Amino acid sequence: MDRRSFVKAGCLGSASLLLPGLDPMLRGETAPAVPAIEVHGMPGYQPSPLGMPGLFPGRVVEIRDPKAIVRNRVSQPIVSRLLDQAMKGLTGATSGREAWASFVEPKDVVGIKINPSGAPACCSSPEIIREIIAAVESVGVPRRNILVYDRYSYEIDTGSYQALLPTGIRIVGIQDAFVSGSAGYETGIYCEASFFGEWETRSYMATVVAQEVTKIINVPTMKDHSASGVTGALKNLAYGTFNNVARTHLAPYSFTNPLIGFMCTAEPLRSKAVLHVMDGMRQVWHGGPLTQVQEFIDQPGILMVSTDPVAMDTVELAAIDKKRAEKGAPSVWARDPSSITPDTNAFFHDAGKNLFFRQPGHIAAAGKLGLGIGDLNQIDHRVL
Repeated sequence: MDRRSFVKAGCLGSASLLLPGLDPMLRGETAPAVPAIEVHGMPGYQPSPLGMPGLFPGRVVEIRDPKAIVRNRVSQPIVSRLLDQAMKGLTGATSGREAWASFVEPKDVVGIKINPSGAPACCSSPEIIREIIAAVESVGVPRRNILVYDRYSYEIDTGSYQALLPTGIRIVGIQDAFVSGSAGYETGIYCEASFFGEWETRSYMATVVAQEVTKIINVPTMKDHSASGVTGALKNLAYGTFNNVARTHLAPYSFTNPLIGFMCTAEPLRSKAVLHVMDGMRQVWHGGPLTQVQEFIDQPGILMVSTDPVAMDTVELAAIDKKRAEKGAPSVWARDPSSITPDTNAFFHDAGKNLFFRQPGHIAAAGKLGLGIGDLNQIDHRVL
C-alpha cells in the first residue's frame, strides 16, 4: 500500500485513529461525520530520517526562567542562555554549535516557521527568532539562505518582524489574507476533503515549503485555540503551510481533528520539519489564537525544544489545561453545549465561553499517524 492509499484508508476508518475517551468530536445526530481525507504529497520524494518525529522521538526538553520576560519585555541574554541549554539537553551535545549541527548543514536553505497570529500580544518572540538565526549561522548557513515565513503577510507586518530581525534575512508572507486562489502554492501537493459541502475541497502546500527550503525550524507559541484546543507545533506547521483551511470550521464544529495531523504527514513538509522550538515566554490560556486580553496571557518564561511535535504539543496541552483549571475555567476537553456562543466578544472576555467544540484530540490522532508520541506516560519530558 502506498502512502496516499494508507492515509486515505486511515481516515476512512477514522474510529481507529481516535481512541475511546480521546475522541473530541461530538457524534450526536447533528454532528457531521468525519469525511475521507486524501493526502497527495510530492511524487517520488524520499523521506528523511530527520523528519517528524525526528532524531529524538518522545523527548521534550523544557527550561524556564521567570526573569526571561518582565513586564512583557523578553530578555535577549536570558533567552540566548535558555536556548543554548535546551539544545544541549535535547541532543547531548557539549556545545550549542554541535547541537545545531545535528539538524542543519552549511548547504541548507533554512526556513523558520513563525506564528505571528495574535500579534502583538502573543506571537513568536523576535528575541527567540534572532537567537535561532544566530545559531543557524554558527554552523555555516549564510544569511541569504535563511528565511522567516508564515502564511499571512499582514500578520507578519503586525508583528514588525521586518524591523526586528537582522538585515539580510528573507521574510516571506505566502499570501495576503484577502486574496484567494493558489498563487504561492503547489497545485500538485494537497490535502483533499469535503467538510461542510464547500466548493473548493483542496488545500495546497506552500511553494516556499515544497520547493525552496531544505530544513524547517518550527517556532510555535504556547496558546489555547478556540477550535483545535491548543495551537502548538502541529497546527503551526499544518495551517501555516497549507491554504484554504478556514473551511474546516463551521461553528460550533471543527475538523482540525484529524486534518492537522494529515497535513503534517504530507511530504516534503514531514521530512523538512526537523526541529520545534516552542515559545512559552507568554502563555495564552483562553481566547487563543487572537486574543489581546492581557487577563488571559501569563508570562512564565518557558522554552521547549523537541524533534517530536506530538510529544511537544501533548506537554503543552497538559500545561494549558492545568492553567485553565487553576483559573477556574473549563477544560479544553469540555463538551457543554451551554458554553458555546456565536458572540466573539463574549468568547474573548469570558473563559467559560467558546466558539466551537474544541478538538484537542488532534494531537493524539497525529500520534496515530506516526508523527510522534502522544501518551504523557511515554514522553521523556526533561525539565532543566
